[in-house]
Amino acid sequence: MSASEPRTPVPGNTVRTSGRPIAVLTGPTGTGKSDIALQLAREFPIEIVSVDSAQVYRGLDIGSAKPDAATRAAVRHHLLDLVDASAVYSAGQFVRDATDAIADIESRGRIPLLVGGTMLYLRALITGLATLPQGSESVRTEIDADAARLGWPAMHERLAKVDPAAAARIHPNDAQRIQRALEVHAVEGRPISELQRVTAPMLARPFLVTALVPSDRARLHAALARRFETMMAAGLLEEVRTLFERGDLTPESPAIRAVGYRQLWSHVSGSVSLETAREAAVAATRQLAKRQMTWLRSMPNIRTFDPYDAQGFVGVRESLITAFYPL
Repeated sequence: MSASEPRTPVPGNTVRTSGRPIAVLTGPTGTGKSDIALQLAREFPIEIVSVDSAQVYRGLDIGSAKPDAATRAAVRHHLLDLVDASAVYSAGQFVRDATDAIADIESRGRIPLLVGGTMLYLRALITGLATLPQGSESVRTEIDADAARLGWPAMHERLAKVDPAAAARIHPNDAQRIQRALEVHAVEGRPISELQRVTAPMLARPFLVTALVPSDRARLHAALARRFETMMAAGLLEEVRTLFERGDLTPESPAIRAVGYRQLWSHVSGSVSLETAREAAVAATRQLAKRQMTWLRSMPNIRTFDPYDAQGFVGVRESLITAFYPL
């Protein structure tokens, strides 16, 4: 069957959902996931569910490669522009929103296709999240006061004393995750790393995960550099400046910690030159792609295809068909 030749749906299976796996198209940033998804949407009754931690934020458009209005009018997208840039959006909230979106899509006889590269979100949806205690505003206020006085690296050292496993995987400047780990320990009296070992998926469905994994890293790095320059030409610097001028965001705001935004924020705040910020953004994008590929290598039962292979799209299409129309 050729890539342009539509498969005839199996009678009775088009809207059946109970046994149908949920289709996922993932991979490192800049490998063409969205383009392939849009190609598939021309052939199958697909709606796209974004798996992207930057695209949930309003105002983060260019740097998150958020689909434009025309694209969204042609193919329905979900989980875009959910919250203000000042909000905190968690993996747990993503799981709830994605589960609701999947149910909504299938209730209308359509097929959800999860597309994106935020691996924490994807893993939380597939394997589940631990049940953690409710947050405590008073505990967070105390932690933040100590951090303002001592600095987040010192708070990271405090975390290492009570939960070395969590500290080992959290960066010393990752204020949000350090705060949460210390908060959980203070409220529950147990390390967050211990609680996170027990998980259960909210959505008891099989997943069919197809990933774009490039074999040529040099080619990927060159593509990422070009992609960033395209974003700059489209107005990314002005987008970051608009966010900066709001006055209610900081470099530690989760939205601003997104790759590209954080580096350009350093420039618009006067800390570094534009050239330094550009170089840092491209380097951070390469590092993100590397982390994403590391996550993918640890994920069981996935099908991988090289986006630079001429037959890559055909392979992805044939892989996902079994989720669109299971036999």
